[in-house]
Amino acid sequence: MKNNIKEIRLALNLSQKELAQLCDVSRQTINMVENDKYDPSLPLAMKLARSLNRSIEQLFELDD
Repeated sequence: MKNNIKEIRLALNLSQKELAQLCDVSRQTINMVENDKYDPSLPLAMKLARSLNRSIEQLFELDD
């Protein structure tokens, strides 16, 4: 699964640490998600979407 969380986060001028705090996870978790090393659970994906004011579909796309 690909994502554009990093681009959206940077556009909103949020650090990984700030986003992690909003989602109640570690900065390392955000880093792993952004670098496609970890696919988030549905609850985390929903927290990410809510924190970034986007829909889940705007954050993630399935690999073909």
